[in-house]
Amino acid sequence: MTGPRRIIAVRHGQSEANLAFQEAIGVPLFYEPGDDEIALTALGRAQAAALGRHLAALAPQEAPEVVWCSPYLRAKETWRLAQRAWGAPSLPVGVDARLRDREWGELRYYNLAALEQRFPDEVARMLAQGEYGYRPPGGESFGDVAVRLRDFLADLASKAEGRRVLIVAHDSVVLVLRHVIEQAHDTDLAAVDVHAPIRNASVSTWAAPDGRLELVSFNEVGHLD
Repeated sequence: MTGPRRIIAVRHGQSEANLAFQEAIGVPLFYEPGDDEIALTALGRAQAAALGRHLAALAPQEAPEVVWCSPYLRAKETWRLAQRAWGAPSLPVGVDARLRDREWGELRYYNLAALEQRFPDEVARMLAQGEYGYRPPGGESFGDVAVRLRDFLADLASKAEGRRVLIVAHDSVVLVLRHVIEQAHDTDLAAVDVHAPIRNASVSTWAAPDGRLELVSFNEVGHLD
């Protein structure tokens, strides 16, 4: 077998930025903290604990053996709280910058209402190019995220061969990870299922019964009930 035998990818719990943007729908908002410094809300911390209990309930042959985490605070905090709730022995943890959230460059502090007010030409370009092809000034397109995730998975093939891997990251990472694992061309990024957003503390799982990763479940949040 080449590569992990199982990958569980989770999005971090609700962050302070998630909450701020949700509460400011239609209201121009400038969000000041750097993207890597945004912490979890009280709900996000509860979601992380629920994730840990979900991991504890997995069968031994499904539970993660090694962890890779985004360098951003909200992802690392999610894993710390999940591990505490899980009560598992300390697992090897790698922090990898390639698992960071999609970078929005000069637009990283603004919600859509603020963008429409301050940068109408940029919003028009975003709409014209589509969500997947659009690259904000100094930022990344989804295609750019796909490039770094392919590189990450190539390294994972040797570093985690035959092992069960937990990835703690962001919505853009989970979404594009599905695209990359399915070995689709970046021209097909728009075909990735985006009918529902990748939810906070959701779990997406791939298994490789015959050596090739296959999707088991995607964007599941039943453990948060």
